[in-house]
Amino acid sequence: MCGIVGIARVGAGAVAADEIDRMSAAIEHRGPDQAGCHLDLNVGLGVRRLRIIDLETGGQPIANENESAWVVLNGEIYNFESLREGLRAKGHTFRSLSDTETIVHAYEQYGDDCVQHLRGMFAFAIWDASRRRLLLGRDRLGKKPLCYAQVGHDLYFGSEIQALLQIAGIPRELDWGALADYLAYGYVPSPATIFRAIRKLPPGHTLSWQDGKVQIERYWEVQYLPKLSITEAEAMVELERQLKEAVRLRLIADVPLGALLSGGVDSSIVVALMSELSAGQVKTFSIGFEDASFDELAHARRVAERYGTDHHEFVVRPEAAEVLPTLVRHYGEPYADSSAIPTFYVSKLARQHVTVALNGDGGDEAFAGYDRYRAMWLAERTPRFLFRVPELTHSESHSRLPSSRWVGRAIRFWSAAGLPSRDRYARWTATIPSTLLGNIMTTEFAGRATSERTFAVEQAFDENPQLCLVDRLLATDVKTYLLNDLLVKMDIASMANSLETRSPLLDQEVVQFAARLPASFKLHRGLQQKYLLKRLARKFLPAENLNRPKMGFGVPVGQWLRGPLREIAADALLSRRAHERGYFQQQAIDLLWTEHQAGLRNHTYPLWTLLMLELWHQEFVDRSAPSVDLTGVAL
Repeated sequence: MCGIVGIARVGAGAVAADEIDRMSAAIEHRGPDQAGCHLDLNVGLGVRRLRIIDLETGGQPIANENESAWVVLNGEIYNFESLREGLRAKGHTFRSLSDTETIVHAYEQYGDDCVQHLRGMFAFAIWDASRRRLLLGRDRLGKKPLCYAQVGHDLYFGSEIQALLQIAGIPRELDWGALADYLAYGYVPSPATIFRAIRKLPPGHTLSWQDGKVQIERYWEVQYLPKLSITEAEAMVELERQLKEAVRLRLIADVPLGALLSGGVDSSIVVALMSELSAGQVKTFSIGFEDASFDELAHARRVAERYGTDHHEFVVRPEAAEVLPTLVRHYGEPYADSSAIPTFYVSKLARQHVTVALNGDGGDEAFAGYDRYRAMWLAERTPRFLFRVPELTHSESHSRLPSSRWVGRAIRFWSAAGLPSRDRYARWTATIPSTLLGNIMTTEFAGRATSERTFAVEQAFDENPQLCLVDRLLATDVKTYLLNDLLVKMDIASMANSLETRSPLLDQEVVQFAARLPASFKLHRGLQQKYLLKRLARKFLPAENLNRPKMGFGVPVGQWLRGPLREIAADALLSRRAHERGYFQQQAIDLLWTEHQAGLRNHTYPLWTLLMLELWHQEFVDRSAPSVDLTGVAL
């Protein structure tokens, strides 16, 4: 696991070592073990390496036999051993035992199609000196990040936005559409970033640069059709085989490894398979909260006891929010998933004992684990006239009802159930509902930002009209929520602690197999979520872990905003500087804050989203005023 950077210029503008060094230094946390650089006139590659495989001879950048091609890699190639043997049989000579070197030889052998032969999580750059051509590639699902900026004919790239911000020539103008999308979803959807000039390479794509011309091509996408002709019993056998192979491949490392264990089905089954496949005792790490409604430690502990793991726990308390400035700096753009806090702390805990940790990411998006899938199925089958009850469909009616988790869910369901499928799903995945967003934005900001929005969720939903409802929802989440929220959260929070995380349930073979399963194997009769995976899990997990309600990885920030975070949040959200940005009507923000503090309404998600945006501005706009285009900020 590493961080990579690079520059490719046209003409006589030679790349200097100090340019690459500055970019690399900004992401040193991703690879504290080694810094590497390769310069070739107008091209430079840089890397910060976290040593995982081939600790002694696996330094980067790595070249082919005659040094006509060089590669830097962020990630892991899990099939590198079999790939290396195949390439050796074709006449290639290797200097190391690292997975990185297999990429440059695969490029020699297969050209740009080398990505088709890689099984893993990766973002790489290959400099083909003989052709004066640069090739960037990103893994199929977007586990590893890769940002780039094209300024004229010159190309800059890096694992994180912060690396690109070290280059003074990259414009700092904010992307208004990305900002509006952030407010709606709590993240900036790919391929945009909060900066108009910086983009994210989409997953399953390559980018080539030659003579100042950039070409982006897709090489992979999840296929949900045609469906497999398979029985439930056959599917269970094949799923177990594939999961074991995915876990086995992710146990290959020359450093200590463990697992992040939440106590949910996904991470628990990973731990179960690790215990079966590992020679020694598995180390597990769990996070809890003082608030019992958010705490899963008992469930994680039950799995740890069953498999005799070396188990470690950490309780996240309100003062843990002191990490917010650190998280804001690491994420580089506004990011509003509050579970980044416990993810950061569980990664910090794990890093004290291991360098690699497996997790359960991806199970919900592959096997239909979210409650909203069931709600969508139910809404599609409920007579529309039932949704026309004014008292229940009014967007603010929940404020007059008793405060209850289940009442809140019911109102959330009814307020959108009568909408068309696409709009309903967008409403249920929004952090700030469109009606509320329209009420708090200034007229000037709303007009400019809304016209530039991508409406990423709605767009993704429309891309697969041929799929059944369940697969359409899964495909939408893979392209939006999984990619832009969950994978970003885990990558940034773990790499901030120099911890590599691996996700067996996001193995390309597992994901593709799950996609082509009949929808009923995932959402059974519209009610049983993760049906096939849970049936398999009966073989490995305690019944208490299988039968409990899904909790997610939530954080009690609503309570924190009324208590220990109240002063910090008020200073940020109600400040004169926040108002002067021109985004929001101050009176509307004051009302949100007052209602939440009084317990009249629950505005946790909107307030948290606005708070993280303001903290981002303080870090990346206010503190960087000389290099940020403030004409793109003030309205």
